[in-house]
Amino acid sequence: MTTEAHRRFPVGLTVATAIAFAILMALGTWQVQRLRWKEDLLARIAALQAAEPQALDTVLARVSNGGDGDFTRVEAVCAGLASAPYLELYSVRDGQAGSRLISACRVAGGRSGSILVDRGFVADTVSARPPVDAAATAPMAIFGVLRKPETGNLFSPQNTPERWYTRDVAAMAAALKAPEPAPLFLMAETSSNPEWKALVPAPIPADIPNRHLEYALTWYGLAAALLGVYAALLLKRRKA
Repeated sequence: MTTEAHRRFPVGLTVATAIAFAILMALGTWQVQRLRWKEDLLARIAALQAAEPQALDTVLARVSNGGDGDFTRVEAVCAGLASAPYLELYSVRDGQAGSRLISACRVAGGRSGSILVDRGFVADTVSARPPVDAAATAPMAIFGVLRKPETGNLFSPQNTPERWYTRDVAAMAAALKAPEPAPLFLMAETSSNPEWKALVPAPIPADIPNRHLEYALTWYGLAAALLGVYAALLLKRRKA
């Protein structure tokens, strides 16, 4: 290659193209990974639809021994759940902002002394809340789904006593004075307050979109287009 050719070779453009190409390919690969995760999630939800409930204590004992309790349907009896103290976890359901009420349920399964129960969703347009009586012991039978708590990220707001934004099991259990909490949430499928219709049990979204393949192809397509544009610029420079 001649000195003139070296001078005319677009080093800056090549470096910028390489960086952009790497980013686009990484985004495409990340979407492929998300696709596999989403397909596994949808398969587990489909299997859950026909699953019979198991006793909560039995499942928690299995989890204590290293088993996986995520996406397991259970039945439980929680003393005083209908009027138990609760925390409010920020949530959005069907495009509407609101709170999910989180209470504690005493259990005797495995090494856990309690489990946090997601009792359901209350829209922000509803100012009322269920009555609270910490001394209540009336048993409340519920069916629900065990879920691993999702973690927050750098953009998650700070939890406050008035409103929570991440499912921090240890901190929530401490706030509710719940001993030895299980590492899972019990997402109620049946109401803990049948007479209070504003509290809607919402364990799993009914419609979970899966467009990750489309997104992956988009990123890979942009990467291919970038290479095409870069090659066309090099060809134009060579002919100039």
